[in-house]
Amino acid sequence: MITFPNAKINLGLYIGKTLPNGFHEIVTAMVPVDWCDILEMVPSSTGETTLTVTGHSLPCPAEKNLVMKAYRIFKEAYPPAPAVEIHLHKEIPDGAGMGGGSSDAAFALKLLNDMTGHPFDLDQLAEMAAKVGSDCPFFIYNRPMLATGTGTTLTELDLPVGQLANLLIIKPQGSVSTAEAYAEARSSCRTAEELTETLTAPDGIGSWADRLGNDFTSSVAAKVPDVSEAIRWLKSHGAVYAEMTGSGSAVFGIFPTDILTDGIKGLPRGVRWHKCGVLTQ
Repeated sequence: MITFPNAKINLGLYIGKTLPNGFHEIVTAMVPVDWCDILEMVPSSTGETTLTVTGHSLPCPAEKNLVMKAYRIFKEAYPPAPAVEIHLHKEIPDGAGMGGGSSDAAFALKLLNDMTGHPFDLDQLAEMAAKVGSDCPFFIYNRPMLATGTGTTLTELDLPVGQLANLLIIKPQGSVSTAEAYAEARSSCRTAEELTETLTAPDGIGSWADRLGNDFTSSVAAKVPDVSEAIRWLKSHGAVYAEMTGSGSAVFGIFPTDILTDGIKGLPRGVRWHKCGVLTQ
């Protein structure tokens, strides 16, 4: 069986208080976009569960990959789950704030659920996914969501997805760790109500440039200058709204019309870019 784990972008991301366990409360909107990895899973021929990874991937022992963590969590919840051979081909950049690893894990849970006759519903899979990472439950549902708490409390959002059909995502070479990003960021103390009001305003994305932001951008851009350069490039080439996603370092621009590939010139050397849109179900 094969599936295509997709990335996400954040529309607004605001940091709240630090919890006793060290996690942070956040307020953000997450939307799925069609920059995808490839995940294949077949019954094991050896009786052992294995994982191979190709593509744009940082070195990581298989046992520490979130896909394997997802398998172990599913197996614990459903012991009859068979041993499988897993191959993951990475296209979503690492260190981007696009949730690639979380998506791989969530899609692995859904694939295992398909292989075993659907013993769990989506809400049960989301509970498993939360044990893997904060972004993972979002990818179980894989539709626009308001995320609060530590990012695992999800509320469906009715967004103007028709205005989000023309995205350009740029991934600079540099990145910072999530822990480092949190340590340097300053909270703007925005509420979920404020974010929802901005995203669903009658004037659509026309007001986002003045009202929507990401609390991580300034501190990450101070360490990865190409973040600011990419945002400036997007705006100068017609993006209605441009911002960093997650804790970076990928940035995205929303364009009113399709941006032609021939027009994507003058970007900093070594960056990756991808034209895409918001996924709709």
